[in-house]
Amino acid sequence: MTVAPEERCAPYDADDYRYPQSVENDIVRDLGGIYSPYTCQSFDSIRETDIEHIVARSEAHDSGLCRADAETRTRFARDLLNLTLASPGLNRREKVAHDAAEWLPDQNRCWFARRVVDVRLEYGLTIDQAEADALDEILMGCRSTEISCDLTKPPPVAESPPVQAFSNCNAMREAGWTRGVNRDGGTYQEAWDDAEKRTYALNTARDRDGDGHACE
Repeated sequence: MTVAPEERCAPYDADDYRYPQSVENDIVRDLGGIYSPYTCQSFDSIRETDIEHIVARSEAHDSGLCRADAETRTRFARDLLNLTLASPGLNRREKVAHDAAEWLPDQNRCWFARRVVDVRLEYGLTIDQAEADALDEILMGCRSTEISCDLTKPPPVAESPPVQAFSNCNAMREAGWTRGVNRDGGTYQEAWDDAEKRTYALNTARDRDGDGHACE
């Protein structure tokens, strides 16, 4: 791969990288189940998951696809080599458009790093120095780049700050709700867990601008 800074040589438009929702069924077949390699979390149905681009579309655009034709952009957006599943919260709030220097999955980092390399090679994408260094560090310690998830184990129960009504925003933040009710930020209330929903319901008075977050 060519190491070079990202360059937006043409405006980015997500519509240039559209993909059908039906590709999610192809991802499930490719994975062999409805789960996310990023966390090894399994899901009851694809209604609980997002289609996730391993190399984000905007990242690919700034790494060379801004010069590509429409057919190549469409092929990239639908390529199973670059697609996986993730929870809506992880996809929309945590990974978003970050590259491997900015975000890494909790599980299967060797698989993730190998896929990033493979996708960038497949489409002739450049890579910036920070991401190249991050991938090198991961891959040098890998014995395998295959997905490894034990789906027979239940996912760990996520810890949360106390679920209660708080007297003011300072008390709420000190208890651990540091970015409003949604601990990871973002605005996707449909992706909140039960603790987040109950805490918001108890602290709607702290949401002065009515945007769905308390004390953000």
